[in-house]
Amino acid sequence: MRPFEQIVAEYGPLVLRVCRAVVGPADAEDAWSETFLSALKAYPGLPEDARVEAWLVTIAHRKAIDVARANSRRPVAVADVPEPGPAEARAEGDLWAGDLWDALKSLPQRQRSAVAYHYLVGLPYKEIAAITGGTTDAARRAAADGIKSLRSSYPSRTDERAE
Repeated sequence: MRPFEQIVAEYGPLVLRVCRAVVGPADAEDAWSETFLSALKAYPGLPEDARVEAWLVTIAHRKAIDVARANSRRPVAVADVPEPGPAEARAEGDLWAGDLWDALKSLPQRQRSAVAYHYLVGLPYKEIAAITGGTTDAARRAAADGIKSLRSSYPSRTDERAE
């Protein structure tokens, strides 16, 4: 069995992408940490033939949902609501700095999960169905519907440059 440090180094970025897709960039690191704490405890009992990637994505999905639920119960006090910054102020290449997360957040949970797990993580629809609790066809449909919604609501990079 590989050392757990290698697992973290190899799959850490993938788990962070899953967490960002489920809870957004602000809470992704908390979900990431919770994922690997939980995985560390369970790793010694993991069968040798287990797919570590799918196992970690499943844990990340559940921990991210836990973080989202905890945050939804926590009140947030603010003196003034800050104005969103202009698109030009975002760092070049930082897709999570606003619009993309807003577009993903507007998708229904099943579509958001299917898009994140298939397009950001690269999982096959069969594994997405196992993680989200549906059928392979339902996962494929949710991903397709989510991408269709994103294409209609999120401007492409070439559209932004043309303006």
